[in-house]
Amino acid sequence: MIVHPTAVVGPGVELGTGVEIGPHAVLLGPCHIGDGVRIGAGCVIGSPPELTSAAQNAAWTGDLQHHGVEIGPGTVVREMSSVQQGSRGPTRIGAGCWLLSRSYVAHDCELGDEVTTSAGAALGGHARIGSWANLGMNATVHQRRVVGPGSMIGMSAVVTRDVPPFGKAYGSPARVHGANTVGMARRGVTEADAAALDASYRAGRVPADPGPGDALVAAWRWWDERTGTAQK
Repeated sequence: MIVHPTAVVGPGVELGTGVEIGPHAVLLGPCHIGDGVRIGAGCVIGSPPELTSAAQNAAWTGDLQHHGVEIGPGTVVREMSSVQQGSRGPTRIGAGCWLLSRSYVAHDCELGDEVTTSAGAALGGHARIGSWANLGMNATVHQRRVVGPGSMIGMSAVVTRDVPPFGKAYGSPARVHGANTVGMARRGVTEADAAALDASYRAGRVPADPGPGDALVAAWRWWDERTGTAQK
């Protein structure tokens, strides 16, 4: 474990093995950091949720009334990024994620495994981002929006509507302009199934059954659980 001497690790912070914490980073509890996580210079993990109805508690004094932050193993949080405490449950970031510089994750967000948020990306409270999703530089996701697994969100996109699994969305406000076929190929989806989903999205439809394959089945199960219907 490497913790820079200028870093602040407050009460209620649990660090796994092999964690690296850079200069002037601040970690506030309750917070669980998984094995092998790297946190860059100037990051703030576990600040109070930005809610007028929530106490702006000084967690560095041991006031740990919020619901915590959980970061899975192998995740990298680059410099100047911020992750807030949850207000109703933990703010969760999965395993193997990359949060690039100045990423902002608000209270109660959920990020799956291997999610990438590029520099300056911002997630409003309660946003849910599926595994393998990639958010471009300065992309913004409105609170309570759902971005499906494997989705690709363009630079400076403003996501005000849910984005289905493996969707390719860009613009302000963001609209789906087809499927992330490259991401699908990386997950073992056949070329025929990828082309069919791309055609559906270009026609403005989200299929209830996108086809066989572990990646598609898992993605639609996650989508249905978080939106209530695969055809939303």
